[in-house]
Amino acid sequence: MGACSGSGPGSGAEPGNRPEDEPGSGVLIAFGQQLKLLRLRAGLDRTEFGKRVGYAAQSIASFEQGRRIPQPEFIDKADAVLDAGGLLIALKKEVERAQYPPFFRDAAQLEKKAVALSVYGVYAIPGLLQTAEYARAVFQMRRPLLDDDAIERGLSGRLARQEIYDRHPTPLLSFVVEEEALRRPVGGRAVLLGQLEQLLLIGRKRNVEIQVMPTDREDHGALGGPFTLIDTVQGQRIAYAEAQGDSRLYTGQAKVRQLEARYGIIRSQALTPRESSEFVQKLLGEK
Repeated sequence: MGACSGSGPGSGAEPGNRPEDEPGSGVLIAFGQQLKLLRLRAGLDRTEFGKRVGYAAQSIASFEQGRRIPQPEFIDKADAVLDAGGLLIALKKEVERAQYPPFFRDAAQLEKKAVALSVYGVYAIPGLLQTAEYARAVFQMRRPLLDDDAIERGLSGRLARQEIYDRHPTPLLSFVVEEEALRRPVGGRAVLLGQLEQLLLIGRKRNVEIQVMPTDREDHGALGGPFTLIDTVQGQRIAYAEAQGDSRLYTGQAKVRQLEARYGIIRSQALTPRESSEFVQKLLGEK
């Protein structure tokens, strides 16, 4: 979602962890072990238990082995069916956080409750706008390579973030995306075609504005890299920046105001939402 800026005195920067600092599967393994113990205590095999909670035995095995992230509704059902007394529900929040890489978890929680987001995307389409196919391709291209389970966890978390579009009250969402990100065929031409179509669909939402920053612009107010501004329900504005698996949450007024100014400038330099929609339609015609 963004690129890291250096922190310094008075910046209010809160550094995040690198992905290798804490494998996201740790909480999932603990949850899976607890789930298996409770299932065995209840005298249920995976098939029977799966029938009672509405999941296949193979999915139950994946949950117990920490290879898949269980959805909140599964955790609620499992707790009731296994008479767990809230033991599984108590882990629900941490299991949800495990969907995201460690460096993004705090930002994900802020994003989930934000009343407004302003996102500047440079290298790829921002995660909140990605199709499942595009997001999967992004994870598959990571280097060092991610294993299949890590890809599935990442994909699940990225798509779960898009529930923000169905929230009430509806948050205001603004995106400025570089033209090059719209032209880069991540996952192949067919995947990019579907991604561009999704941009048009999301851009029609009344609470969403998507703007394209043309490559041929001579003036550009944010060459320092991508970032996100997060407006909280408490009236605070926080800035988030990320690069190379490292991240910063900025709460200091000086840094936040600096990024606010940059975002205002690039919005004025980019195509308007209507012009941007026409631009994307033109790109679709070229494919």
